[in-house]
Amino acid sequence: MLRTSSALVSALLAAAAVVPAAAPAGAATPDRDRAALQQSLDAVVAAGVPGAIAEVRDEHGTWRGSSGIADIGSGRHAQAGDKFRAGSVTKSFVATVVLQLVAEHRLGLDDTVESRLPGLVPNGEHITVRQLLAHTSGLADYLTDVLLQKLDADTVRKLQTATYTPQELVAMAAEAGPKFAPGTSWSYSNTNYVVLGLLIEKTTGRSLGQEIDRRIVRPLHLTGTSFPTTPKMPGAHLNGYEWFNGPSAAPTDTTDFSLSVYWGAGTLISTTHDLNTFYRALGKGKLLPPALQHEMYTMRPDGADRPGRSYGLGLEGNADYCAGNGQAPVWGHTGSVGGYNTFSFTTADGKRQVTLALNQNISKTEKQDQAAIKVLSTALCHK
Repeated sequence: MLRTSSALVSALLAAAAVVPAAAPAGAATPDRDRAALQQSLDAVVAAGVPGAIAEVRDEHGTWRGSSGIADIGSGRHAQAGDKFRAGSVTKSFVATVVLQLVAEHRLGLDDTVESRLPGLVPNGEHITVRQLLAHTSGLADYLTDVLLQKLDADTVRKLQTATYTPQELVAMAAEAGPKFAPGTSWSYSNTNYVVLGLLIEKTTGRSLGQEIDRRIVRPLHLTGTSFPTTPKMPGAHLNGYEWFNGPSAAPTDTTDFSLSVYWGAGTLISTTHDLNTFYRALGKGKLLPPALQHEMYTMRPDGADRPGRSYGLGLEGNADYCAGNGQAPVWGHTGSVGGYNTFSFTTADGKRQVTLALNQNISKTEKQDQAAIKVLSTALCHK
């Protein structure tokens, strides 16, 4: 297991100590609830993650907190409003656009890939839009099955400047071969959402980024959210880091990253505030009609690649974050790309939300993962 150096941990703890806990949202907010949230963020940094930021919305109001360092080079402290790469949270945005096109009768959930994008994937006449959304298409994952077969600093550095077309990513998956016949099993595949991005572009005549912007970002006033057009991170942001070469080595800085590696599967940049706003609007039916919202939120116990996970159409459910207190599974999505780990979840009753972002991902230890989950349970679980 990779660990951060003792010198860096000391620096991170010092940074956590000087970043003040967020003030209570109002006089009715018990101080101990907000103190517990800040303590859970500080524990993530104490475990060795450079920085952690979160926004929590609950019955007491809105709380924003931060701990640790955004930029190791300058020593800049993480701030709750910092931007970050949201990774696979992008899939919820892409799925929402697809379902809006279904609502407009421009697509059908049972349309086949072959009927819309002829020749793009083998067996496309048997793969439907619904199966792409739900990860039941059987398509191999171009990212984990091809590009990241060897997960080390050299591979990640190469991908930071690589250029691929979406069609080339799909071709990699096709060459790897199917994992199962369409609709017969479940396997998380980034390829599905690259195909969906191409489908959006073919249907609308506009770029995927333009459609996300005009249908979601601008209507919801998500001022910190973008489908970027350059590898650079805009504005105040968390720098991303990974420790591939051992605890005493310098980290690999993954802040700047090729747009073409993730594209429709994970390119989005956002903030904790914007992701909470998006998922709240989604949950309240502001983005989809009731029938399609129901389709999206119908979780199937297929996502067995991690404990407690189920999957709908571009949405995750998780029964483990609040296991033991009788709560229904929470819903939202996780995001994992080089240097960034994102969690954005809402309780089934819609009363509690949390978005948590970390600036380390691939090289996290089990202790660091458990510390992150503790933030989620502190925010989401009814006492």
